[in-house]
Amino acid sequence: MDEITKMSLIEHLEELRYRLFVIVVFVFGFSLICFIFVDFLRGIILLPAFDLSLVYLSPPEAFLANLRLSFTAGLFFSLPIILYQILAFILPGFYKEEIRVLIPSFLAIGFLFYLGLVFSYFVVFPLAINFFLGFAGEELIPMFTFQNYLGFFSRFHFAFSIVFQLPLVLLILGILGAVSYESLARIRKYAVLIIIIVSAVLTPPDFFSQLLMVGPLYLLFEIGLILIRFIEKRRKQV
Repeated sequence: MDEITKMSLIEHLEELRYRLFVIVVFVFGFSLICFIFVDFLRGIILLPAFDLSLVYLSPPEAFLANLRLSFTAGLFFSLPIILYQILAFILPGFYKEEIRVLIPSFLAIGFLFYLGLVFSYFVVFPLAINFFLGFAGEELIPMFTFQNYLGFFSRFHFAFSIVFQLPLVLLILGILGAVSYESLARIRKYAVLIIIIVSAVLTPPDFFSQLLMVGPLYLLFEIGLILIRFIEKRRKQV
């Protein structure tokens, strides 16, 4: 029995090593491709800022920022592969009924992650960056370093990708019976306070960025409530 258990554990570790190896290969490969086209990627992240010109203050800064941008973009393109490898590793440990829930959940995670990125890039980030550029003048010229702009851009978009998982999280909690529509509806005013706190933690340390996240995050909370109510009605009909 012990030998079977050890063999099973060894097989799991071997599979885990294989899955991690595949993830590393794809992330490295996509990052390498992105580094080749890093000028094009830099142009993409600068589009919301229109005519903003970036500078760098030390000899290696531009090179290191290019590496960081390439790696971040590599992770972005590797996300479907990463989710698939995680799913392929954990699926054998679940029953068929659980798998039917698990697979759509992983698909929803990827979809909501990219949806958060798209929403941030096309809607929210242009408002934020143009708000800050509005303080420029003849005596005050905006000169952002590549590192600073990339850091602000990355944190901003990653935060929105994370908060867009909220409806899925609420839906899963509703399916598990951990929360109900009535219980969440009663704490709406406290939810607003929590949303403000979460926005302050996830976004860059400025009030305007935090304010831009509060509205979408509360809307996502309400969408989660609607999904939970839909699930509860379906259960009553069954």
